Amino acid sequence: MLRLMVLLVAACVLDTGASSGASAAEPNWPKSLTLATASPGGIYFVYGDALAQILTEKLGIPVNPLPTQGTVHNVKLLDSGGAQLGMTTMGVALQGWNGTGDWTDGKQVRNMRALFPMYDTPFQAFVLPRSGITALAQLDNKRVGVGPKAATGGTYIPAIFKLLGISVQSEYGSFDAFVNDLFAGRIDAFTTLTGAPMPAIQAAEAKGPIAFLALSPEQVEAIGKALPEFSPSKIASRTYRTLDKDYATVGVYNFAIGRADLPDDLVYLLVKSVFENQPRLVKATLAASDTLPPNVVKDTFLPFHPGAVRYYREIGINIPDVLVGPTN
Repeated sequence: MLRLMVLLVAACVLDTGASSGASAAEPNWPKSLTLATASPGGIYFVYGDALAQILTEKLGIPVNPLPTQGTVHNVKLLDSGGAQLGMTTMGVALQGWNGTGDWTDGKQVRNMRALFPMYDTPFQAFVLPRSGITALAQLDNKRVGVGPKAATGGTYIPAIFKLLGISVQSEYGSFDAFVNDLFAGRIDAFTTLTGAPMPAIQAAEAKGPIAFLALSPEQVEAIGKALPEFSPSKIASRTYRTLDKDYATVGVYNFAIGRADLPDDLVYLLVKSVFENQPRLVKATLAASDTLPPNVVKDTFLPFHPGAVRYYREIGINIPDVLVGPTN
């Protein structure tokens, strides 16, 4: 009888421990979270799926990844409440914060907060060798896939070509569709602003030979002067099978963002969980190798959520007071 009672008590203890470990959710937390990502074929989609799995496990509430048109769409969803978490480049975030992007209609989006740095988004362009195109200037009057219209590429790539004096016919659509369009001759080039390696570019390499088109040093300088949110970037040799040398380009940094009204303790645990499980993100995409606390310095204007600030300061990373949002 005594043995039976001991076993029953032990079973209750184990059951209680399992229940408490299954959910870290607090009463003031939302029942679920929506994470705005991007179109399939890009890094956001892959990164977002892995991130949602980690957060669902560690926060104890469902975190649902939502495919979207990309960064502009994500910022709009956060602003409307259609999503509580999202991903954006700091260039699009700056346009939203100041209300300067055409897509803002002059409205300043001020209820988003920085959570953690993700990775750099380099400009990438490639063609099929059979096209005979070997330089960006040869894309003049050509059909160029730039990605979903509300994504970073759709927002910036037409502007980049314009300031370089290259008149292209910008085609908007999904990354995966552009791979087929390129090989079918419906577009002449595939360009994007996304992390590397990009799944859609790897899929193109699997279909047949491709050739990358690099920016010249003069073009890199011109883009940096006209669009100060961009800086020189590099894709290392062999990141793609086709790249036999480093690919010099420009890039803009990505951050995860959240609504300002998210509970501080939730955001603290969210950010802590991301960095403690960063190797799992890297398994999903090598771009996550740059998801590291020191890269918070890539944000120079967007206030951090106070829950995130608490984590950074605990591990010895200073966040200037000017970049700390109000406490919830």
